Amino acid sequence: MDKNSMAFLENYLNNASPTGYESKGQKIWMEYLKPYVDDFITDIYGTAVGVINPESDYKVVIEGHADEISWYVNYITDDGLIYVIRNGGSDHQIAASKRVNIHTKNGIVQGVFGWPAIHTRDRAKEQSPQLDNICIDVGCSTKEDVEKLGVHVGCVITYPDEFFVLNENKFVCRALDNRIGGFMIAEVAKKLKENNIELPFGLYITNSVQEEIGLRGAEMITQTIKPNVAIVTDVCHDTTTPMINKKKEGHTKIGAGPVISYAPAVQNNLRELLIATAEKHDIAFQRLASSRITGTDTDAFAYSNGGVASALISLPLRYMHTTVEMVHQDDVNGVIDLIYNTLLEIKHGQSFSYFD
Repeated sequence: MDKNSMAFLENYLNNASPTGYESKGQKIWMEYLKPYVDDFITDIYGTAVGVINPESDYKVVIEGHADEISWYVNYITDDGLIYVIRNGGSDHQIAASKRVNIHTKNGIVQGVFGWPAIHTRDRAKEQSPQLDNICIDVGCSTKEDVEKLGVHVGCVITYPDEFFVLNENKFVCRALDNRIGGFMIAEVAKKLKENNIELPFGLYITNSVQEEIGLRGAEMITQTIKPNVAIVTDVCHDTTTPMINKKKEGHTKIGAGPVISYAPAVQNNLRELLIATAEKHDIAFQRLASSRITGTDTDAFAYSNGGVASALISLPLRYMHTTVEMVHQDDVNGVIDLIYNTLLEIKHGQSFSYFD
């Protein structure tokens, strides 16, 4: 991973792109991807697609999603305190004492999720943070003062926590879920260009919006692209951290390689191609089973357009939906290499029929 790639990753992660407001991050992503693609597609809600060989009738998607979890301003008290609702799967338990950025037409308004001092709490009846007792303080004493700052119901709220590298090879940031996916698919396009690879099909490098609220961006863009094949990347849990039940969640860990999923939405023959490619190129990988759904954009692609051969490559991640999400650089490189080499194995017009 060169300096240019690392600079892009840091810039892309540090920008705020909450669900429904991904445009700034998409512009950063498209600017980086521009030298490596022939054209772009965008849709009315902000999904961005870089296209290689747009004239080809056989279409392969590689996909990640661009949005991050956030909060909405829901209610402002007469005393100037702000109560929130979720925009995606935001975790109320980590909110207390966190700094926040409230996005307004006047720019960023800073605030904090306040929490009562330990001295003032009844230890026999101690409350944990809940959606109805966490609130944001922006330093105002009245509702009118809050509104003068430009804050109103519906303003979106993000955390300001920024990217850093821990112990040489662990990437830490909020929103690794799943802007790291957008980074990895962009790096695949870069690698294809640098190695002068001429693909025998159209490649659609797709950065979808609104995954965190129900795979909505993927639902829309798959109808536009109408792909033959979709290889989706997202994150999954490192289940070796405390308080996770491996009997329920399976056994996957950072540093042990990309995770290939088994699920009804995952087309069997495409999955086996991923595995065969990993083995052929000595790419370490892990396996994960999903009972009914993957919970990722794989589901949206797989069940669209009469059925699209789809597969999922996940990046193991610690502390999902917190501000200290953590992945291993070796796994990031592994996902890039696995997607890249799998693309080299796919032939124009190749069938991944259930009956092959």
